[in-house]
Amino acid sequence: MPDVPTPAPSSARTDAILDRLHGLYPKLIDLSLDRVLRLLHTLGDPQLALPPVIHVAGTNGKGSTCAFLRAIAEAAGMRVHVTISPHLVSLTERFRLAGHLVSEESLAETLAEIEQRNAGAPITVFEALAAAGLLLFSRSPADLCIVEVGLGGRYDATNVFPAPAACAITSISLDHQDFLGNDLSRIAWEKAGIIKPGRPVATGHQTPDVRATLRACAAAAGAPLLERGRDWDATLSGTELIYTDAAGRLSLPKPALAGAHQIDNAGIAIAALRACGLGLPQAAYGGIASATWPARLQRLTGRLAASLPGNLTLYLDGGHNQGAGQALAEHLATWSDQPTHLIVGMKQSKDIGAFLAPLLPHAATLWAVQEPGQHLALPVPDIIAASGDQARPGPTVAAALNRIAAAESRPARILICGSLYLAGEVLKADNPPRL
Repeated sequence: MPDVPTPAPSSARTDAILDRLHGLYPKLIDLSLDRVLRLLHTLGDPQLALPPVIHVAGTNGKGSTCAFLRAIAEAAGMRVHVTISPHLVSLTERFRLAGHLVSEESLAETLAEIEQRNAGAPITVFEALAAAGLLLFSRSPADLCIVEVGLGGRYDATNVFPAPAACAITSISLDHQDFLGNDLSRIAWEKAGIIKPGRPVATGHQTPDVRATLRACAAAAGAPLLERGRDWDATLSGTELIYTDAAGRLSLPKPALAGAHQIDNAGIAIAALRACGLGLPQAAYGGIASATWPARLQRLTGRLAASLPGNLTLYLDGGHNQGAGQALAEHLATWSDQPTHLIVGMKQSKDIGAFLAPLLPHAATLWAVQEPGQHLALPVPDIIAASGDQARPGPTVAAALNRIAAAESRPARILICGSLYLAGEVLKADNPPRL
């Protein structure tokens, strides 16, 4: 099952520290490295005391690629640190130490130390959390670190490694335009900021303009760029994934994560690891069959799913931009044997029209929702308007599920999608706290 902690009250101490850190800098997001590098230096530069690092950037697929990297490395018997963002249910999801999620107590202690050493200097919460992850990693033995970029790459708070073992850049599309720009080449340039001199970087399918930008940035850094279709490739053959590169051919089990786009993400993970020189046995790459990652075409089996009649199956995906909409649409085309009902909720800053456009032809019905507690949720009327009035008001997930169940007697699928924040609320509802 996807490894998501059971929802529980967060540490009051952690919440208090984060509240105080929020007050130290007026902007929630301000892409810069100066503040985090200063903080890391006061902490003894933990980013320089880590095992080999694989740094992962991109618009879509970062988390899935990190999941494949971890699954492969752990199949080889390695102890693996992982830091990701955002979390879905609990802040502890962001930090995995040698295979185990950090405890609330350890996280609170680390944040308290960071607050004390920061001494009231300007710092964003994400920068403090990035520093917390690196400090935790530096104090726990491991064989590999997997670090997911938060936003962009060049000035992201995780971009503090002078010589990572490898970098990975997943699919690039329009998202976070307020920070990264409206041009794919510009966005690619920002993502390519993680590339370091002489260090290999793996990438998958990209548009021609993105590919050209990545090639130019890699060449400027003297970094080997490993492109899908040129330096490596991955294809499905029945139940096998066939991976090929200059080092040879691998016949592997099918990736555990659903969707054609996951072939790209699994291939990027394999290419990055094979370029690291870690000497993983070939059998370890079969770890892609055991990768888990919540809210990525995840079939739900908890409380929400159990409330539905037996003819309906329930899925969840956190995709929320144009590229994610296109990837989901490609997968929905393979679900043509049954009707698919979509339940969509989104964040206010996202391009709802671009996300919905490729999905609309595949939707038997479309329901707009705004969950209580969903961060910066787009109002239901806005979703309906963006759908060309094809969407109906949920207005909540539970209400939409009830209406679909009352009207649909055929075997059918329901997909809840549009926001990682919505996904977090759905996971909480599907698997409530044990009292």
